[in-house]
Amino acid sequence: MSYEPSPEDHFTFGLWTVGNRGRDPFGHETRPALDPVESVQRLGGLGAYGVSFHDDDLIPPGSSASQREDILKRFRAALDETGMRVPMSTTNLFSHPVFKDGAFTANDPKIRRHALRKTLNAIDLGAELGASVFVMWGGREGVESDAAKDIPAALDCYAEAVNACCAYITERGYEMEIALEPKPNEPRGNLLLPTVGHALAFIHELEFPEMVGLNPEFAHETMSGLSFHHAVAQVLWADKLFHIDLNGQVPGKYDQDFRFGSEGVKDAFYLVKLLEDSEWDGMRHFDAHAYRTENVDGVWDFARGCMRTYLILKEKAERFAEDADIQEALAAAKVDQLSLPTLPEDGEDRFTKLRKETVDIDALAAVGWGHERLDQLVTELLLGTR
Repeated sequence: MSYEPSPEDHFTFGLWTVGNRGRDPFGHETRPALDPVESVQRLGGLGAYGVSFHDDDLIPPGSSASQREDILKRFRAALDETGMRVPMSTTNLFSHPVFKDGAFTANDPKIRRHALRKTLNAIDLGAELGASVFVMWGGREGVESDAAKDIPAALDCYAEAVNACCAYITERGYEMEIALEPKPNEPRGNLLLPTVGHALAFIHELEFPEMVGLNPEFAHETMSGLSFHHAVAQVLWADKLFHIDLNGQVPGKYDQDFRFGSEGVKDAFYLVKLLEDSEWDGMRHFDAHAYRTENVDGVWDFARGCMRTYLILKEKAERFAEDADIQEALAAAKVDQLSLPTLPEDGEDRFTKLRKETVDIDALAAVGWGHERLDQLVTELLLGTR
């Protein structure tokens, strides 16, 4: 296989991903700024489906109405020329110093109102360009000093803001859903809604829970040592996977946003297998950036590599399903029996039937499940020897 991407693969990138200039906390930018129009053209040429953006990525803060329209005119022309789309948009509530104590959860209500106004404007912008998902990442919604924040009150404010955005989308008649993006820490010492589980619980307390889902990110769950594949499985199980961010991450490190599959390749494989087996029809969105060592040419090597790795792992997942030895090992592990009900058939006596059943627990305890063989077979598949 050539592993060449096409729009049918639904690969998307954020303008901030390919546009990342290589700055880090200890060093200045290593690459020049990238015009959003060039990003659209280059990604379209590589076979991507679309782009996403923060409001500030596309419309620089302080732009006049005429400047905004000029920017959108050029951007729309690039989308039309390439056939690229904008499936998702978001807002930047973390860069400006005004948000240093939070945006939706800032102690000062004037800041919270400013954050809400900025978000509503960003929702308008996304809707104008056809976005059907609006992602909310609370990058400054957190604390370093617990004494400085009443967490239950902050969660009330967070919910109030999400409820307001849902009401606004509904009143405007936009075909748009909201996807919350969990993260455990960074840039704050501790962030609210740190994991998929926290965010799923939060959604159930909202006024419009049917409009709100998740945008889990590979790096964010992996940072705290969790399995991203397991997290996404639970989000799918809850029917709340509205969007997804793919990248690479070493557990326990800062948010690295490496090229997809460059780290954690086994978890990446099981993730791709999960998405493909479930026939999830959403975007495969890459929220990552090229190494700081790269020049502009390296940025496009990075983008190409993200898509190529996904397609390679997709093929591995297909071969997993066809490999006779792997299927034999799956049968030995009785994986298929998870789909069988635990209780006897329905009826008033089902608990009586359950209690009457007898098993030889010593014999069951002596069974070997063959996980070593199964895992080795998967390892060999990924290493290219099967």
